[in-house]
Amino acid sequence: MDKFSILNQYFGYTAFRPGQESLIDAVLDGKDVFGIMPTGGGKSMCYQIPALLLPGVTFVVSPLISLMMDQVMALKAAGIPAAYINSTLSAPQMQAVYRNLLRGQYKIVYVAPERLDYGGFSSVAARLNISFIAVDEAHCISQWGQDFRPSYLRILNFIAGLPKRPVVGAFTATATKQVREDVERILALQSPVRAMTGFDRANLYFEVLHPESKDTQLLQMVASRRNKSGIIYCSTRKNVERVCESLLDHGYCATRYHAGLSEQERHQNQRSFLYDEKKIMVATNAFGMGIDKSNVSYVIHYNMPKSIEAYYQEAGRAGRDGMNAECILFFSGSDVATARFLINNASDNEELTPTQKDTIHRQELARLESMIGYCKTDQCLRGYILEYFGQKHPEICGNCSTCKGGYDEKDITREAQMILSCIQRIYHKLGRWCDISLVARVLQGFPDSRVREGQLDQLSTYGLMKTTGRSTIRAIADQLEQEGYLRTDEQSKAVSLTPLASQVLYQGKDVTMLIRKEPNTEQDVENTMSDADADLYDLLNDVRSQLARKSAIPPDVVLTNPTLVEMAKRKPKNTSEFRRLPGIGELKTQWYAQAFLKVIRRFRKEQES
Repeated sequence: MDKFSILNQYFGYTAFRPGQESLIDAVLDGKDVFGIMPTGGGKSMCYQIPALLLPGVTFVVSPLISLMMDQVMALKAAGIPAAYINSTLSAPQMQAVYRNLLRGQYKIVYVAPERLDYGGFSSVAARLNISFIAVDEAHCISQWGQDFRPSYLRILNFIAGLPKRPVVGAFTATATKQVREDVERILALQSPVRAMTGFDRANLYFEVLHPESKDTQLLQMVASRRNKSGIIYCSTRKNVERVCESLLDHGYCATRYHAGLSEQERHQNQRSFLYDEKKIMVATNAFGMGIDKSNVSYVIHYNMPKSIEAYYQEAGRAGRDGMNAECILFFSGSDVATARFLINNASDNEELTPTQKDTIHRQELARLESMIGYCKTDQCLRGYILEYFGQKHPEICGNCSTCKGGYDEKDITREAQMILSCIQRIYHKLGRWCDISLVARVLQGFPDSRVREGQLDQLSTYGLMKTTGRSTIRAIADQLEQEGYLRTDEQSKAVSLTPLASQVLYQGKDVTMLIRKEPNTEQDVENTMSDADADLYDLLNDVRSQLARKSAIPPDVVLTNPTLVEMAKRKPKNTSEFRRLPGIGELKTQWYAQAFLKVIRRFRKEQES
């Protein structure tokens, strides 16, 4: 097999992203490499594809247990033999991995840097044919970086102790010029082939807000994003607890993550978020850089982080699937004092010398000043970040709050009355409350089976908002809920009127809504779907959730959001057409095609009737 066959068979793609092919070719030619690519830019394929083509085994050094577990799970789901070695394995489990390694049963093994100098691991490694060592999150090796980990310094000694030096590759998403130089020097990369595709991620929207009340602002924002996955970062455990409790009190499906929780609870909460059982994760930066969830639609920073590196890394957990996503930061003067306190009172790392500690402290204070500058600038936010990392950029990006020009206030009283009236009439017709999806279908005059069976096409509100998009109807409904006119049952998802609704329906109460000004960009057009496609997408998403629960894996490991979008648009008729969708390899076609095709055929039939 060649690299293109591997790319298509296991990962379901027909072309490489920028930078990938040159690094893969270099590794296959026996050359060291250094890849600097933005989060979601496809770094992992730069070592996963060579691993399948090279003899022996590839080791991937990774600092985070969660990242290893997610990556190995995804590789196994694609039919690639992989494993990990870290502190979560019991002694018998570790021995089983060692035995399988010696039998040649793995092509890719993720290993924590702390394990490299363990006697048992070292002796096993010395007996293996290690073709390639990939160092992920390579910036952790530099004390100039915000994530310096002394354990990464063990990598060079480990490589030196092997009978034969393998090809070595370094990969990272965030690194200043100083850090990049450190990585090459400390890892002793030999004339590496470099691919620096840039730090920009065009699908991310950046915004800085200075709200009078962060709590009020947060509730307003999550109200219009109720069905999306999001992360809310707080600087302290106390804020995590308070914000999470507030969201739960307001009916949101949220969970929490910080170092003060037991390992068992952290694991369970993280799993609930990864598996889409909880839509919102409220966390400190303990919810680390290895979180590999592709369908995060927004990241909100309730407090300002301590550095641009930290912010960009955390914000970059949004939109990993390439879909449009939002990165919003709340800023207040108290955030600066909190950040300085956390820097000045950080726990001592016993592995660092006094000189290293002093250097790191000064660097952290300097990085904080750059972070404060980001929060206060009136220039392009994306440009500020890219300039920090030394990348050239246009003066106007068109996708941040500075360049987009903020919001317009719109009177939505008439639309609100239509929605509230429709919900009320459906209730009187069916004798029960229903979900907002059905309400939208009635308002749009969409004659599907649920509408016809309930005779809802006979209501006076049927087709009343025929020219209004379903996403707009849902956004207005979210606004009505935020203002107390609607209530959603967390389990059934049914929406009901509150006593306040009569003020809008019968007493002339006006309702307004802030509408963000959106540029008419090509990417926005590509990421929009027709209402019919969006309806099919919802059905396909339900199938994906069922398959994920059945296999005990996260939904985005079954299929990613972009793949579902393409499926909803193309509506494949058979297995051959299903296989040609992006992101679908041979195994996923065998496992999942019939389940999705069945739903698509039923949907086509309803559309034609």
